[in-house]
Amino acid sequence: MAAFQYQGRNAQGGKVSGVLEGASAQAVAQALLAQRITPLAIEEQAAAAAGGGEDVLLQIKTLLKRRKVEIEELIIFCRQMYSLNKAGVPIIRAMRGLAESGRNEFFSEILQDVSGDMESGMSLAAALRQHPKVFNTLFVSMVNVGENTGKLDEAFRELSSYLELERETRKRIKQATRYPIFVMLAMGVALVVINIFVIPAFAKVFEQFRAELPLPTRILIGMSDFMVAYWWLLLLGLVAGVYAFVRYIKTDVGALWWDKTKLRLPIVGGVFERIALGRFSRTFAMMYQSGVPILQTLSVNAGSVGNLYIGNAINDMRNGVERGEALTRTASNTGLFTPLVLQMMAVGEETGSLDSLFLEVADFYEQEVDYDLKRLADAIEPILIVALGIMVLVLALGVFLPMWELASAAKGKV
Repeated sequence: MAAFQYQGRNAQGGKVSGVLEGASAQAVAQALLAQRITPLAIEEQAAAAAGGGEDVLLQIKTLLKRRKVEIEELIIFCRQMYSLNKAGVPIIRAMRGLAESGRNEFFSEILQDVSGDMESGMSLAAALRQHPKVFNTLFVSMVNVGENTGKLDEAFRELSSYLELERETRKRIKQATRYPIFVMLAMGVALVVINIFVIPAFAKVFEQFRAELPLPTRILIGMSDFMVAYWWLLLLGLVAGVYAFVRYIKTDVGALWWDKTKLRLPIVGGVFERIALGRFSRTFAMMYQSGVPILQTLSVNAGSVGNLYIGNAINDMRNGVERGEALTRTASNTGLFTPLVLQMMAVGEETGSLDSLFLEVADFYEQEVDYDLKRLADAIEPILIVALGIMVLVLALGVFLPMWELASAAKGKV
């Protein structure tokens, strides 16, 4: 008898899995049904090779398997679902087909799980909600609205457009920050090389003269000696600091502090703020236009805006609207929006066209972000040049001042 690995649902609707021996997959399915388990997938397990070699290879393959879904894959998924749904293909059949043809095994497994959940009676939105690491609250809410209004194809079309804008924003941020990051890394590597290799060589030369060295030179040599002697301590401190920082910003208090601090950083803080507000405006317009109630729209936006500090401000807006206050008034109380944007919100609220006005607000913020990102490199470049100049000046003074003094002393003796 062969061993079969199965996945199914029990009488209470919970997921179960395990291994069962049987003459065939059909026999295993009958045995599961007798145990009041509805089978979803039954696969025969391959016989293990001598010494368990195949099992080891399988475990290594599982560890190396990509457990992430890129934003490009979600965009393609939304486009495909839009086309299939518009063509009248049943949702479960469409999901199964996409799972079988997908290149990302992890994403294919998720789509298979979603299909199984739908076969057991779940709605598409409820099935997607079981995988929050792939489908966020905004994604699930849009799908839920599409299901309830009979416009699921339009929901997927809106989601694909939103994800495309999100991808473009990320690309622009990477392009704008690539040069400054590269320069700072190069400066860091140069400092390490100079302190470990260059300055010790000069220090040996200066020792031979047995003369009192200038203060800049003594500082450089002291820093170099410390780095050479305690490089392991510096490396350990750097790793520990980065680890502690990452752990701290993953906590609720740390995440709130970091998101608030990012908005106050010089030069880039305003860019982060406008990106978050532009994302909020476009998401609000998209959901409001789809028929999502304003309170639910604000709740979803608070969690999907990408900044916990701004998300808390949006929650305050929601609480104000729930108390009966006007949306524009609650937005003004947050202090995040400019008078021009508040005026546009007020016009949209008075005319009943909040969706179109919020789209204009989103366009306004995105144009500002484009301008900021284009001049970001120009704004950071002078700062990097000044920092590089100071570093070169300090090194030059530390290295050449002793030479000048020794040369002067030699001329005086002559």
